[in-house]
Amino acid sequence: MNTRRLRTLARLAFATPASLVYLALVAAAAAFLAWDQIFVSTHEDASFSGVYLIALASPTFFLFLSAGETLLSAGAEVPGWFFYTALVLSVLIQSTVIGAFQQRLRRSHGGPRRQRPQGA
Repeated sequence: MNTRRLRTLARLAFATPASLVYLALVAAAAAFLAWDQIFVSTHEDASFSGVYLIALASPTFFLFLSAGETLLSAGAEVPGWFFYTALVLSVLIQSTVIGAFQQRLRRSHGGPRRQRPQGA
């Protein structure tokens, strides 16, 4: 993959307003999960703070988990490293898709367009 394509993907994932809002929500859910696990998890009730993070990462997160169960070992529990890798990858993929969707909407509704140089 060339650097131009990587820059385009990074811009879609991290520089559009919609993807930034999505990533801020994910960061807030991750911070809430960390806070709950570190300071509040001493109570007897199990906390559902991780549900918010998983809900923000779905549906691609569940696709990764089902593929992991199929590929790694049928019927066994998915290892922790695969769980966190699937979570990060699904958030990055969805942030990129959200950024591309916003860019597509902006272009289709006559938003500001970038002029391309001649011959490009």
